[in-house]
Amino acid sequence: MINAARDILATLLAFDTTSRESNLALIGWIENFLDQRGVSTVRITNAEGTKANLYARIGPEGDGGVMLSGHTDVVPVDGQDWQVPPFALTERDGRFYGRGCADMKGFLACVLASLDNFLAMPLRMPLHLAFSYDEEVGCLGVRSMIELLQASSEKPALCIIGEPTEMQPVYGHKGKVAMRCQIHGRACHSAYAPDGVNAIEFAAKMINHLNESRAHLALQKDTRFDPPFSTLQIGVIQGGSALNIVPQYCQFDFEIRHLPDINIDGVLDEAQRYAQQHLLPSMRGVAEESAIHFTPLSRYPGLLTDPQSQFAQWLSQWSGCNQFSTVAFGTEGGLFDEAGIATMICGPGSMEQGHKPDEFVAVEQIDKCIQMLSKLAEWMLIK
Repeated sequence: MINAARDILATLLAFDTTSRESNLALIGWIENFLDQRGVSTVRITNAEGTKANLYARIGPEGDGGVMLSGHTDVVPVDGQDWQVPPFALTERDGRFYGRGCADMKGFLACVLASLDNFLAMPLRMPLHLAFSYDEEVGCLGVRSMIELLQASSEKPALCIIGEPTEMQPVYGHKGKVAMRCQIHGRACHSAYAPDGVNAIEFAAKMINHLNESRAHLALQKDTRFDPPFSTLQIGVIQGGSALNIVPQYCQFDFEIRHLPDINIDGVLDEAQRYAQQHLLPSMRGVAEESAIHFTPLSRYPGLLTDPQSQFAQWLSQWSGCNQFSTVAFGTEGGLFDEAGIATMICGPGSMEQGHKPDEFVAVEQIDKCIQMLSKLAEWMLIK
């Protein structure tokens, strides 16, 4: 089965599914792969018709069962120094190289390579397959598939997301909120600076205030996570056009990665209150048209599944690993969990290789994932 997984991985890697590109060619290939095996699929396309989720299920009718889930998009290779072709499979020294090998086409290849095994068995519950788009830009695409599942009378009970965890069961990760703050002031010649409203200066004040919020976030700790507190950081800033012009406009993007059990809306509300009550009165005292706007860019919830749950114990048996952990990166898991589908993460490879040049997954990891899926199939058998 490892050879089948290798061949499928080579095919998947050849599709450039960087998030800015369409994933429809890859989705079409998987549809054909499933159709050849008599498995019907549901394609959930985005509004522009350029990307799609794909959902399928096999086994008996009815509610419950297990879902295997993974995203089809990958991060860009721009500016990275690759020593192997990023959109082709290179096998070397017990490793498969290529963009997405670890994150997370390696898992998708294992699922598809294991499908014939599931189809050959009399399953006592359904197996659901979920392939999403735009996970890398904020878990955006999967939401329409979750809406489909919520509206169905045959929703899966359990979900395994195959993000790279070195085949170690993961029960939790932080949530994330990404925001854009736009500052509108008034431009003028720098010789008459008091007649203008310097958007960069007020953006700096807003950033300083957010940094104070960051210190408060660090007070609430959960040692199951690393770092053990919620974080806030400013990632991008743009403003100004020339040194002798008071800048009329500045914008910056910030993100908060928060512990799963923290409601972060209070921090966002407080930031907007500070802008309205402390910054805008001063700005509008000079230029009435001044404004500060906050725009959400993306958001997904954290995940915190009980590692003592029956599901966790089953996953430990399937994966052959009883060491549970959390991860620093986010996944679609919190969204599935919010929809009432118990979710854990376990997949081949390591995020230490994800998003980097010469991304790879060890062949041994692919083999372990196939073994996990084989044990899952045996567990799903009619006894």
